Amino acid sequence: MTKTPPRTRGLHELYAEDPEAADKLLWDREVDPVTRRGFLKRSSLLAMAAAVGGSIPFAQQMPGGLIPAALAQSDEPFRLTGKEGLTVLNDRPINAETPPHLLDDDITPGRYMFVRNNGIPPAAEAIDVDAWQLEVTGESCVNPQTFSIAELKQKFEHHTYQLQVECGGNGRSEYVPSASGNQWTTGAVACPTFTGARLRDVLEACGIADDAVYIGYYGADDHVSGDPEREPISRGVPMSKALEDESLIAWAMNGEDIPYLNGHPLRLVCGGWPGSVSGKWLNRIVIRNQKHDGTKMGAPSYSVPKHPVAPGTEVPLEDFETIQSMPVKSLVTFPKSGLTHALGEALTVRGHAWAGDLAVDTVHVSIDFGATWQQAELQPAPNRLAWQRWTSAVEFPEPGYYEVWAKATDSQGRSQPMVVPGWNPKGYLNNACHRIAVQVA
Repeated sequence: MTKTPPRTRGLHELYAEDPEAADKLLWDREVDPVTRRGFLKRSSLLAMAAAVGGSIPFAQQMPGGLIPAALAQSDEPFRLTGKEGLTVLNDRPINAETPPHLLDDDITPGRYMFVRNNGIPPAAEAIDVDAWQLEVTGESCVNPQTFSIAELKQKFEHHTYQLQVECGGNGRSEYVPSASGNQWTTGAVACPTFTGARLRDVLEACGIADDAVYIGYYGADDHVSGDPEREPISRGVPMSKALEDESLIAWAMNGEDIPYLNGHPLRLVCGGWPGSVSGKWLNRIVIRNQKHDGTKMGAPSYSVPKHPVAPGTEVPLEDFETIQSMPVKSLVTFPKSGLTHALGEALTVRGHAWAGDLAVDTVHVSIDFGATWQQAELQPAPNRLAWQRWTSAVEFPEPGYYEVWAKATDSQGRSQPMVVPGWNPKGYLNNACHRIAVQVA
């Protein structure tokens, strides 16, 4: 009987310790499917072909640092009420990501929006929308005020935008050495519509002093320790981002109440930046005369090294910089990875692409591990800071195992890397090309 190794050991970890043992395990098919890219030698290509159940026509173009996407999939069962099909990564605080094929809608349904919490949400039964208060204050607030949600709706013009929100750690699971934190793969991203008042309108109604440089937020969630004196998270953005048209104090998502786990009844939304700046269960905003210094504003939280570092390097806190606009990225949302496709028939593939504060200029797809690329059809965004739909059709020259890769390029000419980008201690900003597995028969 074939022996199954412990699920807690990833192939990439075993390979780092004992390459020959890793090759043997892959050859003998004794390794469970892993949820991240592994590191294999080219001598392992025959083993990979055996593992995927057929030949790999473009094996010579396959980067040496990857295992097939067919072995990098996970079908974790759904465990979170109200979030159909999401993979739960943590339960205290609750964090769950969305498999790529469930993100195929142009506008992300609430049930498919990922959950990224730093603290414990306020009890659902304790949320009284009519009594909810938002305080706007701070040392650079000229006229501090408090608003009910009804007053926000009455006093300020309503705006609706489709806004892309992505966790800064999306893709963390692919970094080697591993970074601490939730091991997101590709599903900590969403692009629903949000309706609310412009943050700018509310701030201006309260008066923005000339020395204002930043805003910060506070929410009604509790620290996981239960200590009422500790904030689970309190981040913010520079005034330039706060004053953009698309920055919202939102009370609705997709025309309905914001889902409970995504911040009901009120949240901040600053699209294109790490989702951590879009505070949930919002009850206080501060206008600051300095960079906000709330919980998880300081390095290394949501920060990356100012200069490239070798994997595993200890980086001094003064050498970090806070993440702002997210990098260009794309996702294959159709078909689901792992399908079998008939030879001689074109395969339609599609997905989304986004680029933080920028627009996406082009998307290309490849079936030969990046040796050649064909340009996909790219639709314009419905508004700034929304993702863009891309579509293509690919044809396969012979039977065997293939991967369809997607690569987006932003409006400033920066493209996604084919493999995991420069390592950083917290595993942020992985925008490596997404790929799906296809068996052609």
